[in-house]
Amino acid sequence: MLLTLLLAMMMLAACGTANTGTQGKTEPSKTEPGKAEPAKQDGGASKGKVVIGGKDFTEQQILSKMTSIYLKENGYPVEEASNMGSTVVRNALENGQIDMYWEYTGTALVVYQKQPAETDPAKAYDKVKTKDKENKLAWLNKADFNNTYAILMRGDQAKELGIKSISDLAQYMQKNGDKLKFASNAEFYAREDGMKGVEKKYGFSFPAKNVVKMDSGLLYNALKDKQVDVSVGFATDGRIKGFDLVALQDDKMFFPAYNAAPVVRQAALDKNPSLADLLNKLSDKLNTDTMIKLNYTVDVEHKDVAEVARQWLVSAQLIKQ
Repeated sequence: MLLTLLLAMMMLAACGTANTGTQGKTEPSKTEPGKAEPAKQDGGASKGKVVIGGKDFTEQQILSKMTSIYLKENGYPVEEASNMGSTVVRNALENGQIDMYWEYTGTALVVYQKQPAETDPAKAYDKVKTKDKENKLAWLNKADFNNTYAILMRGDQAKELGIKSISDLAQYMQKNGDKLKFASNAEFYAREDGMKGVEKKYGFSFPAKNVVKMDSGLLYNALKDKQVDVSVGFATDGRIKGFDLVALQDDKMFFPAYNAAPVVRQAALDKNPSLADLLNKLSDKLNTDTMIKLNYTVDVEHKDVAEVARQWLVSAQLIKQ
């Protein structure tokens, strides 16, 4: 009888050390090779689990991974749920399926909160932060990088055609409307703060037959390989530099501010009082040059996202080697 009781207690203890994955599977807690188990908080009590969401492009994968590594190194059990679309990850946050993710002020303002676009980074941040308090979502410190949309061309072709700004592109298209092909992901092409809005603001349009829709990750290579002549991109993407592309000047200041910030459910912050300070320290270390370099390292040099994220955290003195 005593042996049976001891065996039962051991099985219960083992079950208590398991983590539930994003697909509903249960698997043992894992520690990265060569790394110590996460520290404990407040006299040995474990910190609450944090589920980190992320969108489906390189910068988001880097931000999600560095946040995961950083929080693990500071004692938090972490689960990752990455590669989601914008509305999917936002809904997951609102529904409590994830605890946090990195969001952009312009996306939240226009897409989720249905407010007018704002080009001033500070004003955009204040607006989304205030509005999302009603949703019990907390915007922590915004990072000092603005990953707004950009209209891209190959450097040599832009120089040949004398196109430096979106106004220059509009003038060219008004005279040569069927000569350039434009690549876009489906989301940007349909959004009012995307290509539809650009065309209205600048007074031109690409013929439907000249618009090629593809996944975000394919846009830069399609432009580099001359499959298209113009493409949407992101201002902090390392492939702009790596592929000798140019971002056309947004001379009419159409594109909204898209500063990234950790957005966290207030309930998760209440449960883990140290979480806000940790995430603010992380956000405060990020800037435009940093994100361009990190994106370049992953997209052009093809380095592993986790390796890139960890090395940067060490270099920023946020974790130890």
